[in-house]
Amino acid sequence: MFDIQEELKKLPNQPGVYIMHDSRDAIIYVGKAKSLTKRVHQYFQASHDEGIKKKQMVEHIDHFEYIITDTELEALVLESNLIKEHRPKYNTMLRDDKTYPYIRVTLGEDYPRVLFARRVLKDKSRYFGPFTSGNAVRETIDLVQKVFKIRNCNRVFPRDFGKDRPCLNYHMKLCDGICTGQVSKEAYRQNVDRAVEFLNGNDKPVIEDLTKKMQDAAAELDFEKAAHYRDLIHSVEACVEKQKITQTGDEDQDIIAMARQDEDAVVQIFFIRGGKMLGRDHFFLSLPEDDSEAEELEAFVQQFYAGTPVIPKEIFLPQDLPNRELIEEWLTEKRGNKVYLRVPQRGQKSKLVQLAQKNAEQVLVQDKERIKKEEGRTIGAMKELSGLLHMKNVSRLEAYDISNTNGFQSVGSMVVFEKGKPLRSDYRKFRIKTVSGPNDYASMKEVLTRRFTHGLEEQKELEEKGLEPETGSFTRFPDVIMMDGGRGQVNIALEVLDELGLSIPVCGMVKDDHHRTRGLYFHNVEIPMDRHSEAFRLITRLQDEAHRFAITYHKSLRGKAQVHSFLDDIPNIGPARRKALMRNFESAEALKAASIEDLEKIPEMNARAAESVYEFLHKTEGKEAAEVVQQKAENGFSEDLKAASENELAKDRQVSSENKSSGQT
Repeated sequence: MFDIQEELKKLPNQPGVYIMHDSRDAIIYVGKAKSLTKRVHQYFQASHDEGIKKKQMVEHIDHFEYIITDTELEALVLESNLIKEHRPKYNTMLRDDKTYPYIRVTLGEDYPRVLFARRVLKDKSRYFGPFTSGNAVRETIDLVQKVFKIRNCNRVFPRDFGKDRPCLNYHMKLCDGICTGQVSKEAYRQNVDRAVEFLNGNDKPVIEDLTKKMQDAAAELDFEKAAHYRDLIHSVEACVEKQKITQTGDEDQDIIAMARQDEDAVVQIFFIRGGKMLGRDHFFLSLPEDDSEAEELEAFVQQFYAGTPVIPKEIFLPQDLPNRELIEEWLTEKRGNKVYLRVPQRGQKSKLVQLAQKNAEQVLVQDKERIKKEEGRTIGAMKELSGLLHMKNVSRLEAYDISNTNGFQSVGSMVVFEKGKPLRSDYRKFRIKTVSGPNDYASMKEVLTRRFTHGLEEQKELEEKGLEPETGSFTRFPDVIMMDGGRGQVNIALEVLDELGLSIPVCGMVKDDHHRTRGLYFHNVEIPMDRHSEAFRLITRLQDEAHRFAITYHKSLRGKAQVHSFLDDIPNIGPARRKALMRNFESAEALKAASIEDLEKIPEMNARAAESVYEFLHKTEGKEAAEVVQQKAENGFSEDLKAASENELAKDRQVSSENKSSGQT
């Protein structure tokens, strides 16, 4: 039994972070303190008043814990991390987690590229941003590649000089053909330096150079080339026009202001980089009713810059923060050099803060109804579902589906909805391993067994290492398992949970004769649903998403199988070596006639790979391999080349798709 009064006596007079829990052990508030004993005692003093919201929070405190730090700055950093991880109910919270696009110039490479990036890494690259429009970033990258002839291939130079023929960009005169090995590193670097100068905002030399080339081409009556340069000039001018000049300096700055109405607030932020406004964005906050505006702004600054890799030199605010010096010290440490929090009183900066304020007020008025509607679709729908199932605080749902079209290999999907929204980072795919043929019940049993066995093992490993149980990919279990079907599917799930010693509610999503959602099957009773309710729409979205995810994975596997090449079956032969074999042998018959020594002469091959190819075609597989090669010789090696190339493209598309969704288990 946790005795709050006794535990208060044990609090140290040191800086640290305190964590408040309710009776269900949920974290409801996280705070920092210069002195833990003084700050935490304040919550439980009858004379201390921090407003209605904090009073309600104190009434729900069942127990608390604390973490001692050496300095108040360390407490600030830890508080930010814990708030972001646990999202406590009574803390001021950002409602949207956003990642911004950047332009990355890979200066650490011998022949740098200009790339789209979502994260700023500690590498030798140069980053420009953040930008608020991904499309604008891609357009700018495309323009830079065209104007300065920057390569967009993934080859590694000088290693890959002369290994492949120049690509289409070379023939379209969009690239000088780095892959030929005839472009010096110094000449290419001059183009890169000019591109960096352009991205820094110095567009005048670029326009002057393109104008001269256009005039020279026109003088030589090469009007097609002149028109090409004219179009490039227009593209550069359009790109530059999108950036609003805000001042004559070249500092990096953020302008922040906030508008509030009851417990809703919007923070508007302008991003100024190199003296030009790159864009703006706004954030919705859920606020404790009794917090001051300065406290809310400070909470926003903590959360926003804890997750943003690029921190400007100056941040302009409408008012001072309670812990300004501490926040400045923290931001300076993150940035690596001095950061200033300023409150402008007059001049251009003051006008920009006022402009941000007006924008925030406008967004709050326009979007409040939309926000409420969105919350009804998500959080409101989850509350309705909780009521239907007679459960409290249902937050995380997991739904499963099986796909086995046309008898092709069965696959399973797991999709996750949290607080009414898809949590795609937690989606998982399963390739069925123990079931032959279309047997949905057996396939579902395998999927559920693997999912929860993996989760239990991961939890055990994390506990042994002393880590939090939710840091692993499978450790978070759902509040309710949603099965796509009625009694049969629910019983399969209950059987698996019983075998693993788990107690998780299982609910079936029942469909009618037209394959449309009809109701829920829970505790051996079918619960009818209002077809116009938000809970019904949520269940429909959940079912559709589980089905879509399974079908998409199934299609990708079928696509791979359809473009399978006999070269895929040779041990120790990966994509690069397959392509090398097809480049060096014009037919399958020629490949079979090659000796081990002939194969070893190919740069991509080593002795082991050469022996694998030779043995596959002559020894181990014997007659079967000979028949394959003979068939390839009759059909023409080019068909196999085409199939293998399509296979590589299919794999690339699958990797891209998996990166967007989740990993395969």
